[in-house]
Amino acid sequence: MIRKKVLCSSVILSIMLLSKLYSNPQMESIEDPYKQKLIAYAVSKVKERESSPEKQLEAYFKTITFADECPPLDNSFVKRKLSKYLSNFSFKKQQSHYLHEKADKHLPSISKILMSYGIPEDFKYIPLVESGLDVSVTSHRGAGGYWQFMPQTARLFGLKVNAKVDERLNLVKSTHAAARYLKYLYSEFGDWTLVAAAYNVGGGSLKSSLRRQGVDNYYELRLNAETGSYVYKLISVKEVIENPVKYGYSENMTISKG
Repeated sequence: MIRKKVLCSSVILSIMLLSKLYSNPQMESIEDPYKQKLIAYAVSKVKERESSPEKQLEAYFKTITFADECPPLDNSFVKRKLSKYLSNFSFKKQQSHYLHEKADKHLPSISKILMSYGIPEDFKYIPLVESGLDVSVTSHRGAGGYWQFMPQTARLFGLKVNAKVDERLNLVKSTHAAARYLKYLYSEFGDWTLVAAAYNVGGGSLKSSLRRQGVDNYYELRLNAETGSYVYKLISVKEVIENPVKYGYSENMTISKG
């Protein structure tokens, strides 16, 4: 009798242990560490891919704009060309340190004037590309001053340019004239990227290229080398000035004096 009771008790105990072992909570407790390792590994791989230099560069390129317009960086030619100019204007190049110093000094006042005319703030970088904000620069064609106005264009938009006075050399007055000119160009083209190109090559010449080639997009136009790179230079200067560390700037660097 006692032997039967012991046997019965053993069977019941075994059933209870097996029940606990194979119940859902116990199975989950056995599987959880393995599942967690798999999940952790998968997450680490996703993060690794997202943090790779290629992915970071791709994510950064998606943030690049000019006058609130995104360049078509899904186009490999556009992306490659922009990468070239971003490198050219990096802080590893001496000229970019000079531009940074000039930008700190003059861009706030230029920006304020442009915005008062409704001109996108990004156009403040035109004088950096045109003259390096060096008032003494004069082109072989006679363009001069911060904004590199030709004499006749300067006069047309309200500046005095004669043997005694050259208001192209006055930052405030020439910026007001530039804002009026840019506003006029926008009334002609209705697209800020084309306005930037027209500032460089002239409105008439750009209209002719648009009509002849049957396109309405700067990035699809075949233009002379200077104008064909002009918007890329503006975007690159903007990015280097606004994201200095990304382009090699360090507080320990010595900035050259212009």
